[in-house]
Amino acid sequence: MDGIQVAPGIGFPDTSDGRTYVAGAVIAAPDGRIFAQRRSPHRKVFPHCWDIVGGHVEEGETMLEGLAREVAEETGWRLTEVLSELYRVDWDPGDGVTRREVDYLVRVEGDLSAPQLEKDKHTEFMWVDEPLLPKLRDARDPGDYFITDIVRLGLEAARKL
Repeated sequence: MDGIQVAPGIGFPDTSDGRTYVAGAVIAAPDGRIFAQRRSPHRKVFPHCWDIVGGHVEEGETMLEGLAREVAEETGWRLTEVLSELYRVDWDPGDGVTRREVDYLVRVEGDLSAPQLEKDKHTEFMWVDEPLLPKLRDARDPGDYFITDIVRLGLEAARKL
């Protein structure tokens, strides 16, 4: 996509293979902190839990196009760089449809102090560093801490840049 730098060696899955894909953006600030947003309490999947930016890749979209769209929709920022692939997971939220999620460490441009959250979908945000990681766990089951794990991977990768 025009204007988005993709680091060498990053491959994107073919999203036209009939599977349901989720593009996840682990957004890194220049100081290495990672962006997290809280899902609204009425959301069907992971209500009132902390999450990264991301969502379903729409029919006809590439993974990169879905990633850029989700960043814009959920924050108002523009995706500028895909720095690394951090995490892949297949999961089913209980509806019988397996999602293939791929999460990427990214950089964006825009006012990082004022994301434009989707009001009906997210209620608050924070920039996470190592001491704030435990806040992401909310009241989840310990087996469901994968958002904490993804953000930790983002923090580690951002530190190496």
